[in-house]
Amino acid sequence: MSVLLNHKQPLPIALPTAAKRLDQQPLPDAETVKAQRLKTWDMASMFHCSIVGTCLTTTELRQVLAKVGDIDAKSASDHTLHSRGVRAAGQRDIAGKLLNKALDRRHERILKQFSRLSTAAEIRAQWNIAVDEGDISGAYWAVMSHPASDRPLVQDVFGEVHMLSHLVGSSSRLDLARLRKLQLDLEARDEKIARQEARLQAAANDHTFLQRRIDELEAGLSRRQAVVPEVMSRDQRQDEKLREKLEAADKRAEDHDGRLAALEAKLAEAERRAAVLADENNALQRELELVEAAIVTPNVSEVVPFSEPQTLLYVGGRKSLFDRLRKLAESRNIDLVLHDGGVEDNLSLLPAMVGRVSSAIFPVDCISHSAADMVKRLCRENSKPYRPLRSASLASFAAAIAQPLAAAE
Repeated sequence: MSVLLNHKQPLPIALPTAAKRLDQQPLPDAETVKAQRLKTWDMASMFHCSIVGTCLTTTELRQVLAKVGDIDAKSASDHTLHSRGVRAAGQRDIAGKLLNKALDRRHERILKQFSRLSTAAEIRAQWNIAVDEGDISGAYWAVMSHPASDRPLVQDVFGEVHMLSHLVGSSSRLDLARLRKLQLDLEARDEKIARQEARLQAAANDHTFLQRRIDELEAGLSRRQAVVPEVMSRDQRQDEKLREKLEAADKRAEDHDGRLAALEAKLAEAERRAAVLADENNALQRELELVEAAIVTPNVSEVVPFSEPQTLLYVGGRKSLFDRLRKLAESRNIDLVLHDGGVEDNLSLLPAMVGRVSSAIFPVDCISHSAADMVKRLCRENSKPYRPLRSASLASFAAAIAQPLAAAE
């Protein structure tokens, strides 16, 4: 079929003037074209050979002839079947009708495509498309049976198919020659493969023999190794023991180093905590001495006050101790200003309070973070000394006022 794709020039074939197909009256209208398709007996007999040979397979032709009672349809040669099919195509009987049905059934799809066409130009265009796609047999039957196909179209299509048969025959002869050469090459290749298989089989037998011999030798070696036990010398055993002891000693040394490092870290932490506790103990001792002095002194007026009046801001603490804090401050000639750190007193009062006092103190265990931060910030802004107290106890307050705050900023 690929040869036909480049063979599109119409052949000057002289068609008989007596052919039924070419002696038609002017073409019918579109509706008549769609409704009527020609049968093989409506066409000239010169077309029957190409239609039967191109549009039906040998198997389909055998089935048609078998249905009409042809006794040797299954055993007759392809040429005999073709001759009978051509003869049946020109007869309007059971054989001709079955032949037309077989053609319509085989090419139903492409017949539907051509049935929508109503002019010779449209049919020619669709024929060219079918040739390009390689669908020659169906398109040939559709063109030849279409009532709108005219003389030039039928002449061109018949000429192309006629020429194609010659080209296919020539190609078939070349294919047969190539097939014969391929058969000879295949026979030579089969012989070569047989020789190679024989050599491979011999090599496989040799490999099997050698593998069996290797297995026997390995089995003998294993038996000899099992009979002769492996004996280590005394020096080797002693070296092995010393090596094991050395490894055990190294491991114990590593363990001791790890434990020593852990103990040193614990010792450093204990020393740090001891220093903190010592500082707390010194502070408690000072507070205890001040409390004892206050208890032993019968009259508060005997406590030595500051030479100059002091104004002190106390932020936070417990309100239940405020009166006692105020009495202790008065004994030291200190004017104490109290602020509960935001529990009931508003924090917005602190800026004014810091502005009119000399210094400020606050217990770190009884004040909010926001209040403590605010006191620190305001004192720094006003260049006023401040001191955080260890607790909200009377002892801590007494220790704080025992010396001027300016010196302990």
